[in-house]
Order: sequence, then C-alpha cells, then structure tokens
Amino acid sequence: MSCRSFDPAALKREFPGLADSGLHYLDNAATAQMPETVLQALYRFEIEARANVHEGAHRRARAATVALTEARSQVARFLNAHGPDEVVFTYGTTSSLNLLARTFGASLDPGDEILLSVLEHHSNLVPWQRLASARGLVLRFLPMTPDGRIDMGRLTSELTPRCRLVAMTHCSNVTGAITDVAPLVAAARVVGAKVLLDGAQRAPHGPLDMRALGVDFYAFSGHKTYGPTGIGVLWGRRELLEALPPFLTGGQMIEEVTLTSATFRPPPRRFEAGTPPIAGAIGLGTALGWMQSLDWRAIRKHEVHLTRRLLDGLASIKGARVLGPMDTEDRRGVVTFCVDAIAPTDVCRHLDGHGVALRGGHHCAQPLVRAFGVEGAARASLGPYSLDGDVDALLNGLEELVQGRRGPKARDGKGVPR
Repeated sequence: MSCRSFDPAALKREFPGLADSGLHYLDNAATAQMPETVLQALYRFEIEARANVHEGAHRRARAATVALTEARSQVARFLNAHGPDEVVFTYGTTSSLNLLARTFGASLDPGDEILLSVLEHHSNLVPWQRLASARGLVLRFLPMTPDGRIDMGRLTSELTPRCRLVAMTHCSNVTGAITDVAPLVAAARVVGAKVLLDGAQRAPHGPLDMRALGVDFYAFSGHKTYGPTGIGVLWGRRELLEALPPFLTGGQMIEEVTLTSATFRPPPRRFEAGTPPIAGAIGLGTALGWMQSLDWRAIRKHEVHLTRRLLDGLASIKGARVLGPMDTEDRRGVVTFCVDAIAPTDVCRHLDGHGVALRGGHHCAQPLVRAFGVEGAARASLGPYSLDGDVDALLNGLEELVQGRRGPKARDGKGVPR
C-alpha cells in the first residue's frame, strides 16, 4: 500500500474531535481520537447494514457478515498474520489477556512458571496472579533497569525449564520503553515456552509483523489505534488457537448442541460467543486500513522530535522528574513525570485549565510506578496529530504551576525556556 505524504497539521484536520483549537490532546495512551473515515464507516454500517452476522439470510445480515469478514482480514493485513482465522475479536486488550489466561492456563500444572516483568500493566499481571493462585503456578519477574526498561540481563536466571509462558509488554504505558523482543523469543524457544506480547501501547505506532516478531500471541485495543471503544484483538498462531478450549460459551460459537453436550466451531469463532462487537470491528478494520496508508517513517521522525522537545522542556523545569528513559531510542512518545510537592492530580487539573489533556495516577501499573519510588505521576502521550504547540502548552502551563506566576514563557525551538 502506497503511503501519502505526512503533514501533522493536515492530519489533525481529519479528526473532528480535535477541531477545538484550544484543546491540546495528550492522552493518546489512554484513548486516541478517531478520524472522519472511521466515523463514516460506523455511520454507514448502522444506517445501511445494521443486522446480526453469520446465520442471517436477508440482505442486511449478509452485508453485515461481509463487513465483519473484511474487518477481520484487514486486521490480519495490519499484523501480517498468516490469515484472518488467526484474528479473534474481543472487547479490548484486557479481554484478550483474560481470555488467554483462562484458556492457555487450563493446560498448566502446579509448579509451572510464567515469566512477566515489573513493567506490566495490571491487565497483564492480575489475570496471571489469579491463575497462579488457582492452579499452583509460579510467577517470576524480570526487574526494571534504572531508566525504566526491562532488565534483559536477568533473562537467563529468571527463565527456567519450568517456564510455560513469557508474557511481556511490547511498549510500556508508563516509560514508553520498547521491549527487545528477539532475545525473549530466542530464550523462550530454548525452554519450550510460548511468548505473549501486550501490544496495547505499541500497536498505535504503526503496522506490525507477527511473522518477523516470532511471538505466539499478541493483544491490542481498538480505542488506542484510532478506532472505537469496546473492540480489541487477540492474535494467535493458528495451531495454538486450535488447541485452546472455549472461554465463553453460548450462541455463535457452537457447532452442535444437544440437551447434554455441545461441540464448538474452530477458531476464531470458538472464542466469540454471542453477538460479536460488529460495529466496533468494522470501525477497527477501517482505522487499521487508515493507519496503513500513513508514512510511519515520517511520523516516527515527528514523534522523536516532539518527544525530545518534551523531555528537554521537563528537564528545564525545577522539581520535574521523568519516569523513564531520557533518550529517544527504542521508546515511544509516552512521557510520565512527577513534580516535587505537587500531586499528579493537581498537575493534570491545572493543565486542563490550559486546555492540555493529560492523565494522572498509577496508570494501571502500580508495581512499576512504585519501583520509581512514587505512588502516582502525570503522563503525556503523543499521537501522529500532535503538534509543537501541544507540547509547549504543557510545558508553559507546568512552569506556571511550579513557579507560581501567570503568563507563558517563550521557548526556543527545542521547547526550552529562553
């Protein structure tokens, strides 16, 4: 697919939700905005093809089924999967990870191990905690380096022959650090463990390649990839999905039912009990197609520029501290910070008064945030439509809060006060 030229200001105009010129939306790691093309796809489905899928014989039901099938194929293209039958629609990353914990976990025995890291979102931690408690499993953890990355130096000591699954974040939602996947996969293969990546924070930054990554399972959400809420994906290798039992049971996923027994359809429908999130899947497919039309090399260059501007600006503000790497290598534009003697909620409320949308708290990653010695922090997260003015609005508003004076301060081209 050919890429169109990238202009962040022009791209921003494709998002009706960003039409307010006074809004500096920097909460993309929580939920990104939707472009007009996705909104139109949702509208067309609801007006022209709203019906249930699979078994309906009437025209609208057929149209809905075709649209859902195409959405699944689009997800497969975005992931460079072997085929659409490796794509399971869920209700989000959390749903995907819980599904896998219940199904893959059903085959594990007491004493089996799962390797995680300190950087995990609660959604890739709590399901495994509950599974370990129920089945007598052992959870092991890779620690964090001082700059907020997974400490790969501990991989050989923590990954033992009893490990059955390595479950790691692909990109931290707190530090923005990208996980070096290759050594994880190589080490897991030696002991026969499977590899799962939580891709909620990586998927918004451009198309993925499951074949090149070499992992076994991957999960991400629609609302972070410029699509609707309430839709997500669990990708798995075909042969692995075929070996897993159902998670939820009921309509749509059955093959034959008697009063005393049931048989189930092959994946992916085995894992999609009930009416699937049809509109959400169609919106997600449209969003991923839109993403594939973009020049991600140019977007990455723009993101690095804004991330550097933000990191330098925060470094110039007295009492501000970044939780995570201060460089732009192998990290995405997720910058979490705290300010001495100012609660993150107060930082966010003050900046909201300047039109800057941030998020404050532990970001569903309490063990990670506490590893930095704090209970919470503010987080700014960039999107491809973020502009220099958005970063400057944050820095000026934060400096005003810290200094206790009114009025923005002029900044140079790197976001540093003059």
